[in-house]
Amino acid sequence: MVSNQINCIFANQNLEGKIPMNISRENIDKLNAIVKVDIKKEDYEPKVTKILKDYRKTANIPGFRKGHVPMGLIKKQYGHSVLVDEVNKLLQENLNKYIVDEKLDVLGNPLPKAQDNFSWDTEDYSFEFEIGLAPEFEVDVKAKKPITSYKIIADQETIDKQVEYLRTQYGKMISKNEVEEGNNITGVFTSEEKEIEKESTFSLDNIKGKRNLNKFLGSKVGDTLTFKTKNLFDEVHLLEANLGLETDEGKDLNIEVNFEIKEINEQELAELNQDFFDKIFGKDKVKSEEEFQNKIKEDIEKQFEQQSNQQLINDVTEALLEETKFDLPDEFLTKWIQVSGEKELTEEEAKEEYQRSEKALRFQLIENELMKANDIKVEMEDVLASAKERIKMQMAQFGQMNPSEEELNSIAQRVLSNEQEARNFSDQVKNEKLLDFYKENANLKEKEVTYDDFIKEVMDKK
Repeated sequence: MVSNQINCIFANQNLEGKIPMNISRENIDKLNAIVKVDIKKEDYEPKVTKILKDYRKTANIPGFRKGHVPMGLIKKQYGHSVLVDEVNKLLQENLNKYIVDEKLDVLGNPLPKAQDNFSWDTEDYSFEFEIGLAPEFEVDVKAKKPITSYKIIADQETIDKQVEYLRTQYGKMISKNEVEEGNNITGVFTSEEKEIEKESTFSLDNIKGKRNLNKFLGSKVGDTLTFKTKNLFDEVHLLEANLGLETDEGKDLNIEVNFEIKEINEQELAELNQDFFDKIFGKDKVKSEEEFQNKIKEDIEKQFEQQSNQQLINDVTEALLEETKFDLPDEFLTKWIQVSGEKELTEEEAKEEYQRSEKALRFQLIENELMKANDIKVEMEDVLASAKERIKMQMAQFGQMNPSEEELNSIAQRVLSNEQEARNFSDQVKNEKLLDFYKENANLKEKEVTYDDFIKEVMDKK
């Protein structure tokens, strides 16, 4: 807003043609400048006159036939608003064009400066805009201190747990007469006090404390047992799920509940044989227990790799932020934040918001410079390929193993027509390309760790 006279919206447009008005720039320093736009009558008069003539043709004013309203009356009624609109459009179009033509790397949008002596009653106008300029700097991805690149290995304990989980998933349930350790029990929890009547199935391994466990051991179908809810299960959420309680309702609950046993089952693990291997990995893909263990290890470590890659990106980001020094037009950006939202902020609120967002802005600038300097580009074909790969994986989960290229293209194009989805896939491709670049060029030292050690080291950094 220029002294409450005009509202300007700026967009990055590559407009063609000669700028009809005089635009000049005064650099305050390397990060701040004032752009002055002079608009003369001949710049806007032809368009204003044409619009007013069009209004005259269609104006419906009592006492005058349509098309015969005096031009003086049209100017009096509509002239000022048309003038303001046309000047606004000229400012918007030509200021943007000036920024593009001059290759100005601006931060935020130009901010109109207030002018106390401004008047629409003159024929020529002059407007001034503050602009914040992006700093010039270089990015060196080779940090002074080596950055740890974690290679998370699956130890034997982790492999054995996964094998047992798969054997449980593909095993079978055997009905038992009485409860033994490790059994699965189905029954009904009841409580008149809390109006509980909930059928549940749980593993005896989830029962907490020897006293509770001993009540179960040796009991049979039809028996009714009584427990205190406090410390009945290992986790509060298990108590809530099995008793049908709301979230957090079981945290401090300490009442008596009855449990009538309906079924007792033992989970028999699947045998480590060729039939089991085929069910997990496909026909004859694995032919021995040793190959099975190696494949399990490989799959676990692929999942771990996603976490180690993300940690590498985080650590390189922090190193780049720490070692890449440059100034920002802080005062301009704070002012821009203050007025650019749906609701204008106070000066103090704008300062706080800028402090919260400064780190993200700095890294965005670093990332952009890094990609420009090293010709790292996100092409549409990369985004399309990423979308198709994700869609192919999702279709495979529902048994559609070999979708046609035409079908994948059609679905991907539809998905990418959503602006947010397109942005998500674009960011994913960008991160993958940056990750590859970091692995090839950053100052890294590889370290093999177990998953538990990885978690411990990562938590120690926070």
